[in-house]
Amino acid sequence: MKQTKISRRSFLLGLGAVSTAALLAACGEAASSAPASSAASSEAPASSASEVPAAPILTEDEFPVTDGSTACIPLIAQIMADTTGMELEAAQSAVTTNTTAWAWRNLGLYGDTENGTRLIIAYEAPESVKEELKADGAPLDQKAIGRDALVFIVNEDNPVQSLTRQQLRDIYAGKITNWKDVGGEDADIVAFQRREDSGSQTLFQKLLIQGGELMDAPTELAPAMMGELVDDIAEYNNAANAIGFSVYYYISEMYSKPGLRLLAVDGVTPAADTIADESYPLCNEFYAAVRQDSGPDTPERKVYDWLSTNAGRACIQKSGYVAAQ
Repeated sequence: MKQTKISRRSFLLGLGAVSTAALLAACGEAASSAPASSAASSEAPASSASEVPAAPILTEDEFPVTDGSTACIPLIAQIMADTTGMELEAAQSAVTTNTTAWAWRNLGLYGDTENGTRLIIAYEAPESVKEELKADGAPLDQKAIGRDALVFIVNEDNPVQSLTRQQLRDIYAGKITNWKDVGGEDADIVAFQRREDSGSQTLFQKLLIQGGELMDAPTELAPAMMGELVDDIAEYNNAANAIGFSVYYYISEMYSKPGLRLLAVDGVTPAADTIADESYPLCNEFYAAVRQDSGPDTPERKVYDWLSTNAGRACIQKSGYVAAQ
């Protein structure tokens, strides 16, 4: 079976030779924006939008090279299994991804190479990557296929149960520095962030910060990987002091950690039902994208269109995600 994804290490090693050889609309207060570059087009709905395929639409070898966000790995595996008929366990072992930023780059900038990315399932691209794609990338077709949410994580011993969006903004701006100021113990707040090119940091800045003040996090409080952030919050030596963020699906289904819990925001606890009905205030969509020059009979276009069918939406829901309406 063809590999679903080349590793980021292999990609970076081959990047120097590219010239000669191949290498989630925010709800609540957030303003909506396109997930990648302005070169992406609006498109007509797939003609098969209401049809449920009776059989797989691809062979295992035909499944396109796919990249995406870490939190989308289970969904990519389910898509692979449902569209090819392969066992889910085999699909899960075949799927690897890069960061959200690199997934968008790999499609828009390098997707026309021999082993290049043909399809991505990813959260919104960082603004810097949108600018790269706008300047140098190929036009993309992209659509929202599901909804997730930005969630905040604290130690289970922290007595604070809920924060408002304004309190969270003030914490991350350095204006509120002690938990006693938001109903907790007399202890300094240690606020973890992610690095700038991560999908969760992009959502954090879009949904919560919205161009406002943001303090610079020390390197040790800005881990590179999403799992590292969860680990760091759980293992911080003054555990009840720490706060950080992730996306709901990752922390609830992929990388839960004993001793941590999710905060309510504006009194609403993040859960599948509050994300589905948009009562939780920090929701955002995630996307499928292909290059516009992908023809109607290419494997990636077939999968992309299939995601808008009843079978595709059922696949998203079966994976535990909230499907876009």
